[in-house]
Amino acid sequence: MSSIGTLWTTPQQGKGKIIRAAAALGGLQVDLPEHYVHFEDNKKPEFLAKFPHGKIPAFEGKDGFKLFEGSAIARYVASLAPNSNLLGTSTKEAALVDQWVSFADSEIGSFTGVIFGLVNGRITPYTKPVHTHFAERQLRSLKTLDTILATRTFLVNERISLADLTVAAEIQRAMNVTIDAPIRAQIPNVIRHVETIVNQPQLKEIYGELQYLEKALAFTPPPKEKKEAKPAAAPAPKAEKKKKEEEEEEEDDIPKEEPKAKNPLDSLPKSSFNLEDWKRAYSNKDTRGPDGALEWFYQNYDPEGFSVWRVDFKYNNELTQTFMSSNQIGGFFNRLEASRKYLFGSMGVLGETNNSIISGVLIARGQDIKPVVDVAPDWESYEYKRLDLNNPEDKAFFEAALAWDLEVDGKKWVDGKNFK
Repeated sequence: MSSIGTLWTTPQQGKGKIIRAAAALGGLQVDLPEHYVHFEDNKKPEFLAKFPHGKIPAFEGKDGFKLFEGSAIARYVASLAPNSNLLGTSTKEAALVDQWVSFADSEIGSFTGVIFGLVNGRITPYTKPVHTHFAERQLRSLKTLDTILATRTFLVNERISLADLTVAAEIQRAMNVTIDAPIRAQIPNVIRHVETIVNQPQLKEIYGELQYLEKALAFTPPPKEKKEAKPAAAPAPKAEKKKKEEEEEEEDDIPKEEPKAKNPLDSLPKSSFNLEDWKRAYSNKDTRGPDGALEWFYQNYDPEGFSVWRVDFKYNNELTQTFMSSNQIGGFFNRLEASRKYLFGSMGVLGETNNSIISGVLIARGQDIKPVVDVAPDWESYEYKRLDLNNPEDKAFFEAALAWDLEVDGKKWVDGKNFK
């Protein structure tokens, strides 16, 4: 595969991700310059001669054609692969693609940038009413998007378009700044959409892992200055200049969250059942048969300290492609990350395209499932039924879900994922 040109970007830059994703889905290759150092190479005369503002992403084709501004580059790259559907298949669909790209930039991405600058003091002195105004504007836009995605998998037609790639990149960035657990609970369709996009096999490496904030970034007032007997030494000019340049550039690097409070599940009486040992047994043994994982489970299970639950997706009529449903399970498990030490899961997609369900089992610490699963904003999209392993039907369901040979109403297991 020959390259179409060179793209200057950084791995974390959202606009760069969109362009690289468009190339990947279009079967095109773009070269990334080796040893590119941002804030240095883009300030050099040879770079500025091609791209006067020194901004990235920037693109130069093999024929010498040059472009800057991420949306323009992404649209150009998408146009080089007309059979990829990235720009739609009709003039109306093309207009819808442009609409959602513009919406993502102006109604989601711009607010993320403003709020990130406010809480970090990089745009203007922090003002709470301004922060609140932009947060409310962004939430309104997210709810609009969620309403649209409630009835469809992708934004324009039945395949991924540039609109989906752009929205996913802006949502991913916002999930590091403004979209915290309470907001995620209000936009489950948006979260499902971004998880579907970033988990596509061709795109996983480009987008990287999603991060799930528990609490949106907030402004922290700087400490009051203290009078010193001696003035502090001035920073080195080069370091000060570099810091100023970094503050002026729009970046996707986000501060880490504050440490989380202790989970109440840690206060439960100690159990003889070691969940980590079970996860290792399940991973290393055959599920069924002599000396299998199920035999290990029954020998070691503590029903006083743990409980077993059947879990079913409530909105199976919304499921289309089975691989997308599998991605949805993966997204749900990702959002359960905060409960990893309290939970094991085995869930699968049963059935076929446009006629499938999501079902499985969870093994949870304690006797109540809610404290374990409510760390996921969309936990209420699933029904939970406690299983009695002394009941033959419940036991058979439990074992089949763990062995990945579960069948429900004639629908057979086609794909599955484990949370361990």
